[in-house]
Amino acid sequence: MRRPSFPARLPLDPYVLALLATVGLAALLPARGTAAAVSEGAATAAVTLLFFLYGARLSTREALDGLRHWRLHVTVLGCTFLLFPVLGLATGWLVPALLTPELRSGLLFLCLVPSTIQSSIAFTSMARGNVPAAICAGSFSSLAGIFLTPLLAAGLLGSSAGGFSADSLVTIVCRLLLPFLLGQALRPWVGGFLVRNKKVLGRVDRGSILLVVYSAFSAGMAAGIWHQVSLPRLGALLAVEAVLLTVMLLVTWYGAGRLGFGRADRIAIQFAGSKKSLAAGLPMASVLFGAQASLAVLPLMLFHQMQLMVCAVLARRRAREADAASGAELGAGRVVEVSPGSQHPAPQAR
Repeated sequence: MRRPSFPARLPLDPYVLALLATVGLAALLPARGTAAAVSEGAATAAVTLLFFLYGARLSTREALDGLRHWRLHVTVLGCTFLLFPVLGLATGWLVPALLTPELRSGLLFLCLVPSTIQSSIAFTSMARGNVPAAICAGSFSSLAGIFLTPLLAAGLLGSSAGGFSADSLVTIVCRLLLPFLLGQALRPWVGGFLVRNKKVLGRVDRGSILLVVYSAFSAGMAAGIWHQVSLPRLGALLAVEAVLLTVMLLVTWYGAGRLGFGRADRIAIQFAGSKKSLAAGLPMASVLFGAQASLAVLPLMLFHQMQLMVCAVLARRRAREADAASGAELGAGRVVEVSPGSQHPAPQAR
């Protein structure tokens, strides 16, 4: 039997590697002076473009059709915006023994961002789950996150997220909500273009986020915030995130079972309800945290890679379980028929 290669067992997301390279570039060559102003302006434009594209891609018809499975979507939203924040608040006792206040704020922010769309769909499909439900659940979560994430950050993070003043409210509306609504309004005219150029626009998405990361980490280097992070603190952060992910994976799987969902729906709930969106979280952090965004998004970047690695392994396991169950059903469905003139029974599938 051929042993799986290391990447097959432990997939490393190339995009996360690109993010880490961008962080390294910002550490070695941070934008300063005029370059910093240009970088910040470009990052602001990139955030506006990202949320415009989010709005233009979200199919209103698919979202409305998905409301028929409202129990599943309410369950995913409850995991994303209720259970996750409660667990994030529970990490307060880890300060200052394991985490610095800044890392803990970033960990709590991680618990407030919406779920993913693409990876939730991919893992649900791989695990033989309810893919349409995963599509709608991820879309609803992203849409709700535009409203709920800033509100939850204002209430739970307070001054560490810049507070929730009138200026911050205007900034959130202008940079996040208005572009999203504009994308929705223009979807009938630009939807076809987005579908035809899906791959190119995907690169635009990722390039925009890399620009946001570079701007945020350049500002962090200028403020000297990296002197507040040590290797033991990072190790403690990874351990806390591993526990957080484990708890959410267990709760979404067994909790969905207790609520009466079938296996396919449980898979969609597990992958959509236990994951957090790096693509949505990074632009939001740049708006909410300002110069402190670089340290605030570090827990989210680490959690993103961790969830991809763990969920890839878990999805393969769910697929093997589904294949085994399907094989057992086929075996049980076989009947024995004796042909005339034959002394031996011949199996025949019905």
